[in-house]
Amino acid sequence: MKNTPYAMRTYLQTFDNTVKKFVPLDLFPDQLKLVEDYDEFNENIALKYRQAGVSTVTAAWSSKRLAFGKKNNPEKILIIANKLDTAVEFANKVRSFTEQWPSWVGVGFSDEKNSQRHFRLTNGCEVKAVATSKDALRGYTPTILIFDEAAYIEADDDFWAACMASLSTGGKVIVISTPNGYDPIYYEIYEQALRNMNTFKISEMFWFKDPRYNKDLYMVKVEDLTDYLLNRENYKNIEIIDLKMDNPYERDYGVVTDYIKQGFKPCSSWFEGMVKKLKYDKRKVAQELECNFLGSGDNVFDSNLLTKIKDNDVRDPEGQMMGGALWIWKEPAMTHRYIMGVDVSRGDSEDFSCIEVIDFDEREQVFEYVGKIPPDVLAEIAFKWGKLYNALIVTDLTGGMGVATARKLQELGYKNLYVEGVNDRNRFKWDPKREEKIPGINFNSKRVQIIASLEEAIRHGFKVKSQRLLNEMGKFIYVNGRPDHQKGHHDDTIMAIAMAIYVGDTAFQSLQKVVSQTKVMLDAWQTNVNENAVKSDFFNPMVPSVGTNARVGWMNDPTKEDYQKYSWLFKGR
Repeated sequence: MKNTPYAMRTYLQTFDNTVKKFVPLDLFPDQLKLVEDYDEFNENIALKYRQAGVSTVTAAWSSKRLAFGKKNNPEKILIIANKLDTAVEFANKVRSFTEQWPSWVGVGFSDEKNSQRHFRLTNGCEVKAVATSKDALRGYTPTILIFDEAAYIEADDDFWAACMASLSTGGKVIVISTPNGYDPIYYEIYEQALRNMNTFKISEMFWFKDPRYNKDLYMVKVEDLTDYLLNRENYKNIEIIDLKMDNPYERDYGVVTDYIKQGFKPCSSWFEGMVKKLKYDKRKVAQELECNFLGSGDNVFDSNLLTKIKDNDVRDPEGQMMGGALWIWKEPAMTHRYIMGVDVSRGDSEDFSCIEVIDFDEREQVFEYVGKIPPDVLAEIAFKWGKLYNALIVTDLTGGMGVATARKLQELGYKNLYVEGVNDRNRFKWDPKREEKIPGINFNSKRVQIIASLEEAIRHGFKVKSQRLLNEMGKFIYVNGRPDHQKGHHDDTIMAIAMAIYVGDTAFQSLQKVVSQTKVMLDAWQTNVNENAVKSDFFNPMVPSVGTNARVGWMNDPTKEDYQKYSWLFKGR
């Protein structure tokens, strides 16, 4: 039976929550295209929203492959999920659909292996459900690999490589999930497929194309749809386009797409209800409903903010050196204050060493270096460019690697080094006491505060110029409440620039506090001003100043009155 959609619609049923009963598995256009892609392509990735029915359709498609499998070439399906319960639930869906195929197919369940986690059919086909584990792949060579909720699988490239290596020649891979930020498996496959770097066929499914949910579809021209639904009273004169239809199966989605390009957001009563169930949580709405990678994870930096940076601030550097590792956007300005953040790696590990220079006065990034070099060589680069920018240098001492860089800078004679806890009044002025301590800061001891300074600075207009930095920001998330990079990604540029901003803000706050205190003290002083003081450029400290209207005795002849008034001075003469 070659026509899979026809077979599924004819012989299979699924429970429909909207009518509270079992109904024929009748596919709407996006689901129909998904099944056709499964048949045609060996590698498929489905981007879906919650309640899209993708897991159900995939399980139904899998059951047909099992039911019509050949004994001399049986299908072996391996279902992988982050949790065993999730994988077993998917396997149970496959079992349920397999049981629905008519008796004339002549396939039943084998008594030899018939558990929820692993069952076999009488034609030799098998289904096995496992959690994320390299050991789970041993002794089993699947013909079909299914990754359920792949974005939530906590694994690395090694696990993915092991899975692909276990797949038999000519086998199929199906990756399905809702987004979960820039995860190392699902997002990487999707992104590479967009750039034609792999052979995965992308199937994108959006809720507004689902006839079950878009009958009363309307378009709203707002930037933040979730905020609009929560605070409608604050939105005046909002443009709304009514696109409701009695038969949504006849809808022209080209019209909807055109409105989206114009800045409109799709909405319906179903969408409103789902947003309400998600408690108007923007991250969950992006994750569960909008198929948005950027806003769906536990991102430290707001997705809208990153989009604005990408559209308005990021640009190619004006100059590049050292094989493209060193980028310059602006040369030093004589009157500006610069701060250099230095994040140090061993030079031979997966992490990179990074130097970031910010213009504190203009609140922008002006210089960046990213490379794998030893700590002492990094110090030489920091010394050269620190001199050119006359920058205050702050080095990360976490893990001890930064100590070598900091000491090398001292050895080279660099004076303007940040030393934590020294000279709080003006850290931009050299202090001999700094030689007594290792210059730098322990990043991990103040990680939350330092990252918070960076986030606040960017939110208030700090200009990020580097695409490398923006890429890291998009994959910088909260891991167990701690800001950190996702597995398989880096945060070197974030660390370096965050230190520079943090030190600059705290240093100038301390300096500004001293200046304000001095001003208050000076304003409180009482002074007597002689309004008759001579306003002259000539000043002789031995001659008293007198008013311009007063008689200056030594400049005029004495009078009779003078002799009478001061006669006591001349007695004895």
